[in-house]
Amino acid sequence: MVILMFMIGLVTALVGSIAGLGGGVILVPVLLFLGDKLSTFDWVSPQSIVGISLVVMIFTGMSSALSYLKHDRVDKKIGYVFLIGSVPGGIIGSWLNQFFKTDMFSLLFGCIMIVVSLLFFIPRKTPGTYLFNKGLKREKVIEGTTYTYQMPIALGLILSLGVGMLSGLLGIGGGSLMVPAMILLFNIPAHIATATSMFMIFFASISSSATHIFLGHVEWAYTLYFIPGAYLGGTLGARFNRLLKGQAVEWFLRVLLILIGIRLIWQGIG
Repeated sequence: MVILMFMIGLVTALVGSIAGLGGGVILVPVLLFLGDKLSTFDWVSPQSIVGISLVVMIFTGMSSALSYLKHDRVDKKIGYVFLIGSVPGGIIGSWLNQFFKTDMFSLLFGCIMIVVSLLFFIPRKTPGTYLFNKGLKREKVIEGTTYTYQMPIALGLILSLGVGMLSGLLGIGGGSLMVPAMILLFNIPAHIATATSMFMIFFASISSSATHIFLGHVEWAYTLYFIPGAYLGGTLGARFNRLLKGQAVEWFLRVLLILIGIRLIWQGIG
């Protein structure tokens, strides 16, 4: 079981880091499935899953963020704005989590994933054009290409507060919602969005997981086995992300969210 937990931590962090999701979007449904099928995972509950996911994402976020920062792909100013809203939101969501049951938990999570994935098929403006007339204007150079985009600070704060609440509630780290929001709402290039998301996830997961630890939701006897794989997976995922084109990262994200959403909705209904 120890090797299985290490591999789950590795794979979920690898996939989550490539798409900027943090790994929770994979880890949560995997643990829900194993808890339903294997007696060795009979300790699994919605609360323990979210607690484990958020603690593990601290290490996934740390390894990924360090790699992205090294290659200057993180927009720290945008990340700081999101943190102001996501940290208190994560604490509130973590507290609300204790009132959820498994079926309701799975169904809600699955529906959110499907809706977010479908948003990627909405036609968008060309890169470099602003969707909003006012806001924080940003310019970032990656591998010789200059990208410009703009984000209204008030909208960013409101959005990150809501995403932070869902992150603490569902243990998804916020990336599965924040990355699509950055790409679709603010026209931020996929590579910058995923890197900034992992930067934000690292800090936001610390506050959210602290709340779950205080509430006694973290099963430390099992959590520690996921961490080494998650740290390694986060580093490898950031490396693979740099090798992919922006459109490839977006398609990877679309397919991932649809598959997870369908699986969770099926589990919630069943």
